[in-house]
Amino acid sequence: MKILIETLYRGVWDGIVNGPYLPKTVIDGKIVDKTWSEWSDSENKKAQFDCIVKNIITSNLNLDEFFKVS
Repeated sequence: MKILIETLYRGVWDGIVNGPYLPKTVIDGKIVDKTWSEWSDSENKKAQFDCIVKNIITSNLNLDEFFKVS
């Protein structure tokens, strides 16, 4: 599975290993999530990898497995 996913995009496998990507920023010394409108193009691309991961995984599940995880 790893080899298949890495052939699509290397960053997609990173999304599987490290979980969903949410861009963060520091405001008044606290780390907070950025709003969607504040994301840069590179942050948007990293977040798009999460969607690709979800699509690959759910596309390879049978109906019983799909409804268990959705």
